[in-house]
Amino acid sequence: MLKNATGNVVLGLCAGLLFGAGLLISGMANPAKVLNFLDVLGHWDPSLGFVMGGAVACTLIGYPLVQRRAQPVFNNSFQLPTRRDIDRPLVVGAVLFGTGWGVSGYCPGPLWTSLAGLAPGTLIFAAFMLAGMWATSLMKQYKTPA
Repeated sequence: MLKNATGNVVLGLCAGLLFGAGLLISGMANPAKVLNFLDVLGHWDPSLGFVMGGAVACTLIGYPLVQRRAQPVFNNSFQLPTRRDIDRPLVVGAVLFGTGWGVSGYCPGPLWTSLAGLAPGTLIFAAFMLAGMWATSLMKQYKTPA
């Protein structure tokens, strides 16, 4: 099996291409479609709900199947999150993510897919998203332990 760095890069690239193709085929790379889903009192478009429902259904079926295995097919061990607490950075991050998504219609996955079109709004959102990620990493560096 592919249990080395090159294999992981190839598999990551394939997964990213599949994800991007799914976003394009479903129309979820179009911010207007996302904003129309959020506009429940206007021109509401429920298609994002169906895409999310399909993802949840795949996860509900796939996770139990994967968790039966002793180890992943392409790695030596599973890497699952261990934290379960809800802290301030999680809540603030969720609020910022939701606000950015609701205002622009973009979240990171569709943004990267849409960058190929070089639309000014996409480029501006990407610049601000990267600036926010950079600022967050700086804040974490200078955070003093409590």
